[in-house]
Amino acid sequence: MTPLSYRIYTTSFAAVILLLTACAPMPPKPQRTQLQIREFQTRSYDNTKGQSVRVMKAVIDVLQDEGFIIKNADRDLGFITAAKEVDVEDPWASAFAYLGANNGQPRYSKNAITEASVNITEFGKQVKVRAIFQRKVLDNLGGTMGVQQLEDPRFYQDFFSKVDKGVFIEKQSI
Repeated sequence: MTPLSYRIYTTSFAAVILLLTACAPMPPKPQRTQLQIREFQTRSYDNTKGQSVRVMKAVIDVLQDEGFIIKNADRDLGFITAAKEVDVEDPWASAFAYLGANNGQPRYSKNAITEASVNITEFGKQVKVRAIFQRKVLDNLGGTMGVQQLEDPRFYQDFFSKVDKGVFIEKQSI
């Protein structure tokens, strides 16, 4: 074997190994425990006179600022539900759905609804807020294509950061 052919052979072999390892499936992300999920879904605030009402008002304000429609708010129970609907229809996906339609009924993603459920509870000197968000994708026929709980800690950090600012504004009566 000549030095040039040896170099080509080893380079080709290294390239094949690199491609095979690059195409290897990634190990799945470790599942979070319910306790870990609950931890980033919950925030505590100092409970001074009227604080739970301020916190509830701040949560409602943040949800509305983010485009949510408040469906239910019960001050006695400390419970808020809200929903936000977004059009997710992709023209290409709907066109391909018509090409592969069974019985003339194509199915494709039409709307996504993000639902929020917030529980505000007083615990002695603390007001605890737990927010749960889930996303539901609906098809063009009105059927549910999928439901997924949002489990991104950054999403909840961003939400609670806005609530923190809202609580501060409510407290200062700005």
